[in-house]
Formats: sequence, C-alpha cells, structure tokens
Amino acid sequence: MTISSWIATWAGLVPTGAAVLDLAAGNGRHTRFFADRGHPVTAIDRDVSGLVAAHNIEVIAADLEDGSPWPLAGRTFGAVIVTNYLHRPLFPTVFAALQPGGVLLYETFMIGNERFGRPSRPEFLLNDGELLELVRGRFSVIAYEARMISEPKMAMVQRIAARRT
Repeated sequence: MTISSWIATWAGLVPTGAAVLDLAAGNGRHTRFFADRGHPVTAIDRDVSGLVAAHNIEVIAADLEDGSPWPLAGRTFGAVIVTNYLHRPLFPTVFAALQPGGVLLYETFMIGNERFGRPSRPEFLLNDGELLELVRGRFSVIAYEARMISEPKMAMVQRIAARRT
C-alpha cells in the first residue's frame, strides 16, 4: 500500500531526525516511510501483525480504546502521524505527546463519507471543521482540507498539517 499523498506532501515539515509517533499504524506504511527518511519511529496499534520492529522502528501493541493507560506516558515526539483513524477521547493525549514545535499530520474520514461506504457511523466521522476547531489556539495551521477524494477510493476526508505552538 502506498503512503498517503497528504503525508508525503507535508512530511518535510518534520525536523530532521525528530522522533515520530505513527498512531494506529496499521500495516506500517507511514512507519516505514519515516524510518526510511532517518526518523526514529514508534508505531502503535492494537494489531501489530503487519509491523516489524527494526532499526529506527519501535512497535507497541496497545488497544487505544479500551480504557487502558496511555502506553507512552511521559514521552513526546517531534511529529505525530494519524491516518484513517478517529477516537475522539485520544485528542488531548495526542496533542500532549507533541513537543513544542512538533508537527501534527492528521487525515481521516468526515461526515459525508457514509455515501461511499465505511466508515459510516458518526462516531468514526469528523464533523465539518472539527480538526480546525480542535487545534485552534494550540497549533499553527499550515494546511487544511475538507474534501472528497477519489484515490485510493472515493471518500470524504479532513486533513491537517499543523505545528504545535
């Protein structure tokens, strides 16, 4: 699977050598992308079967939605990458995991995606402008989109690239 075009476009914002957190890393497409760029990457997901620990890659198996304590307490990162994942209670924790000046690259589905299939339940879809509201006063927004995409499949998405102030 290829990396997200949004992540590829804005990856250059991540400072050279900065530690990266790939949250809900899935099969590790973004984990490998950032590790190949020389970043130490921590990949976290409930199912880590598609992830391989290697030089510059730390793999952590954790269910982020079962109420367990945050497995990275006290750790901060120069960037947090999140794609195709939304669990609203994690936003404060994710924001706190970013170092001052750290970069948030976030892309997930929004209201309207139900026309194209899954996810279709409201708890898995961002509301209009929700990412912008969440970062207001905490981040400097570099780029934001709320739009329909056709690749890798038809979907309604919100995307943000922002730097923690």
